[in-house]
Amino acid sequence: MNGKKEKEKTFQKFLDKRLKYLSNKNGFLGIDNKFNFKEKVIIVPFGLEKTVSYGGGTKNGPKEIIKASHQVELYDEELNCEPYKKIGIKTLKPFKIDKDINKALEKMANINKEILDKKLFPMTFGGEHSITPGCIKPFVKKYDKICLLHFDAHADLRDSYNGEKFSHASAIRRCLDHKNISIISFGIRNISKDEIPFLKKNKSRINIFWAKDKSKWDLKKFKKLIKNKNVYLTFDVDGLDSSIMPATGTPEPGGLLWYETLNIIKLAAKNCNIVGADINELAPIKNFNSYNFLVAKLAYKILSYKYLLKN
Repeated sequence: MNGKKEKEKTFQKFLDKRLKYLSNKNGFLGIDNKFNFKEKVIIVPFGLEKTVSYGGGTKNGPKEIIKASHQVELYDEELNCEPYKKIGIKTLKPFKIDKDINKALEKMANINKEILDKKLFPMTFGGEHSITPGCIKPFVKKYDKICLLHFDAHADLRDSYNGEKFSHASAIRRCLDHKNISIISFGIRNISKDEIPFLKKNKSRINIFWAKDKSKWDLKKFKKLIKNKNVYLTFDVDGLDSSIMPATGTPEPGGLLWYETLNIIKLAAKNCNIVGADINELAPIKNFNSYNFLVAKLAYKILSYKYLLKN
């Protein structure tokens, strides 16, 4: 018992040390330091890059998203307001990530748990998609059932890839290790033969809106699937079409475009309870800042819809 208490005390010291915020000006959106607000959202920069299998650079994703966010217009013409004033957003200071992926994911889970315990909303900036199993761990414990709203070019249902069970190519498979998780995926256009048996066996838990069928998507079905559920949103930026998002390790043609992406997120925000989110797999390209900007604006839109659209 004493050992357990000592471990908890040590962990709490880690959290107290870890959960330090950047100034408003240096954090997400570059909000004026004079602006006072009670935060509802915590941005977690988590540049984990351990298992990328093609292009690299995702470890630089978080800092470039935050940097680009300083150029995002704070007024939203669609919502006719400056959403940040009604939300309250703080950004954690970056921290060292463990070399061991299991330890790194455990740290990610612990940070999100602390944020949830404070009744705040965590949005994590990766890093590669392997962050998601760590991100969702405290949500799995908090909610009896949780649905993952998954944007991606890839199904990510491999049991392992290159010998690593926590590969970015296995992110959703690791999430589905938890029996109280279901998945709704949008934009999938790449799946391996080895993933098909698992997909068929778990078809009651996995709903995929395939990119090839985009013109025939039944969003009324999506609305029904998601209605009144607790939803965690995970967004791999390669879910976007490679014409607007080449800055990712495994870009794919035939993906989602800007407004159709927003329409899906908007529909979710109106019909379910979005409880947390991550955005991952941005691999910044030097001197091509528009892709970083797109991701920063996407993050702002997700938060704006979450807090300002009525469900």
